[in-house]
Amino acid sequence: MRRMQREAVDRLFVGCRELLTLGEGPATGARRRVAKDSLEVIADGAVAVQDGRVVATGTRADVEARFEAESIDLGDRVVMPGFVDCHTHPAFAATREAEFHLRCQGADYMEIAAAGGGILSSVRAVQAASEDELTEHTRRHLARFVEHGTTTVEAKSGYGLTTADEVKSLRAIRRAAEGLPLTVRSTFLGAHEVPMEYRARRDAYVDLVIEEMLPAVEGLCEACDVFAEPKVFDLRQSRRILEAAKSRGLGLRVHADEIEPMGGAELAVELGAESADHLPQVSEAGIAALASSDTTAVLLPGTSFYLGKPKHAPARRLLDAGAAVALSTDLNPGSCHTWSLPLIVTLGCVLLHMTPEECITAITINPAASLRLDREVGSLHPGKRADLVALDLPSWRGLGYLFGGNPAAVTVKDGEVVHRRA
Repeated sequence: MRRMQREAVDRLFVGCRELLTLGEGPATGARRRVAKDSLEVIADGAVAVQDGRVVATGTRADVEARFEAESIDLGDRVVMPGFVDCHTHPAFAATREAEFHLRCQGADYMEIAAAGGGILSSVRAVQAASEDELTEHTRRHLARFVEHGTTTVEAKSGYGLTTADEVKSLRAIRRAAEGLPLTVRSTFLGAHEVPMEYRARRDAYVDLVIEEMLPAVEGLCEACDVFAEPKVFDLRQSRRILEAAKSRGLGLRVHADEIEPMGGAELAVELGAESADHLPQVSEAGIAALASSDTTAVLLPGTSFYLGKPKHAPARRLLDAGAAVALSTDLNPGSCHTWSLPLIVTLGCVLLHMTPEECITAITINPAASLRLDREVGSLHPGKRADLVALDLPSWRGLGYLFGGNPAAVTVKDGEVVHRRA
């Protein structure tokens, strides 16, 4: 009997004890309700790759029977799509250990901020740094994501708070990303805090963001974010900034309902925002609005945990209502200093009462959809980027169960091994 000729491809990734493709669900769009549990787990799996894209997935026997290429062994590990982190603040020039120690002694985050610490502390460091220095800091922060299995990152500015320093921050993100094996989507966050000199005239700072900063950052970012809080940017001010950004063609992302309830989630949905983020104080109306919209609820349990807050985002109510839910690290120097989405999965399970299946969806396809990158990443459907992470776990069910440490042993970006733990 004549043997079928095998198709030549660039390489095969084998040694996948369990391969999670997320192929049982749709290739694009956020997953909710029943679809959020669809992982497709293939025992002894393999991935065929050509030109940095997934050609096919299946059992190793089936893939090797169809395709001919060099094989890269991932070491009998759990393999899944590279993680997607859709809320991070990597453009900072100094850490804030002293504030962490103050919080350990009972100081509140908002008290520290009111005294000139918090975000303003990071602002002073960024303003003092040259663009080259900030680029190098940002590069180091972004590189740590690759080590933890993340292959796609949203990166915000927001520690500049002047036009020149916000432009510098976004340029630093772009320059840092150019030398790294990461897909990076940049977000302008000039409305992260109100500078001290504008505290008595907050609307004047809003005018500066709209009239000077937004034109200056054109071409340096894909989205605009606002820290929508009553004591930072109130609902009227947040709306002004977001509507101005939308009129310039930017996507919208909103820090919403984190510290006090303000209807930030409802505003995000009304304006067609890509995401509403944080949400510990989201209202029932906000939950209903998110559930009936394309706006992703991005939950950041690491932040409420790190700040010692007793209240976390109501993940179960959001999920049960039908909202699209994503998880993110919120990497930043003050309120959540971590690059690890596996750690965030543990917090998602323990603090937010999410299932492991829901958490996996929330760090892959759903954040990809929130970034409008779901046609490229977030699952291993044929045609998507061959972004993989191989995890040192006995099975996929160990993601979340393992607490601490870094299970990411191999990271693959566009079909190339970009990190392998010694």
